[in-house]
Amino acid sequence: MEHKWRLVWSAPNFLFMRTPKLRHLAGLTAVLVIELAQLPGAHAAPVDQAATRHVVQPGQSIQAAVDSAKPGDTIEIRPGTYRENIQITTDRLTLVGVGESTVLSPGEKPSANACGEAGHGICVTGTAEDPVSDVRIGSLKVTGFPKNGIWGSGTDRMTVRNTTTEANGQQGMGQEMSTRGTFVDNVSRDNKQSGVFLANTIDAEGGATDALGTLVAGNQLSGNRTGVVVRRLRDLSVEGNTITANCAGVFIVGDESTPRAGDLNVRHNSVYANNAYCEATDRLPFIQGAGIVLTGAEGTRVTGNQVNDNVGTSPMSGGIVLYTSVVGAPNAKNAISRNVMSGNKPADLADRDKGPDNTFTDNVCELSAPTGRC
Repeated sequence: MEHKWRLVWSAPNFLFMRTPKLRHLAGLTAVLVIELAQLPGAHAAPVDQAATRHVVQPGQSIQAAVDSAKPGDTIEIRPGTYRENIQITTDRLTLVGVGESTVLSPGEKPSANACGEAGHGICVTGTAEDPVSDVRIGSLKVTGFPKNGIWGSGTDRMTVRNTTTEANGQQGMGQEMSTRGTFVDNVSRDNKQSGVFLANTIDAEGGATDALGTLVAGNQLSGNRTGVVVRRLRDLSVEGNTITANCAGVFIVGDESTPRAGDLNVRHNSVYANNAYCEATDRLPFIQGAGIVLTGAEGTRVTGNQVNDNVGTSPMSGGIVLYTSVVGAPNAKNAISRNVMSGNKPADLADRDKGPDNTFTDNVCELSAPTGRC
């Protein structure tokens, strides 16, 4: 049996490695690809036979490269500032820069596409019935857009990695009507709303939808209104993030709709000193000093987090806080366990709505309200 071996020079592939121990290989350029299609019984995944690498230099249009790309292609963006809005509707497209020296920011006029009209930086857009799948965005800086930096709507398996979203008018990055998203090892700072925002849909009411294992991990989230917001979703994990200097660290938001928001994991995050002040809105009181807040959530597991020095006088201030939702729905069946909390005021652990069947086990803290939760 003759095996075929092929050496492919492809540095950007390393941008999407999950294993932290392999990050030191990012400077290497060789990826060994073994073609096993001739092995007996082998069933290879579909391969893009004519994948193309498009290189965009300063002064050239990223959107023009996207428009000419086919599924499986890679758009490499060289260092420089690109002033445009990028609309992606093609499956299996990779958009990759070289880090914060590859900058996307608004032009004098928005680009003549749906993303420009919406005021976002990068848009990946499909529908709930026909999602755009497997789009990868990496090693860029997206800054200064009036709405969201990076926004997915109607996507499946969208990945945002090693990317900075900064000083955008609403969300740094996020998605709606989407499944199996991955937001890993990013920096999202100084955005007017959330660093990372995930929702069932942004413009309609309704029960929580299944995010099918969407992951928010290893991100640095600071200077936003809220570090992470998860609204009306199920089956999602927020883990290993560093969240500080926001008005609130993590918000898990549900309501009375069926199914309830929940079946989520919030674990092993460092959430500290989120003490900025954000004014009240028509739906929420002012926010300050809120670490991890559950409001109207069900079946969420808050486990193994370090929550320190979140201090404020808002009704939602404190380390880990259970708070009745804006429509009066209580938290239910949530498990708060093995968290370490200190220096949060008015309390490290506060159960302020006393919903049914919430459990508090093996937490380490100095003060809880009511007492006995530590």
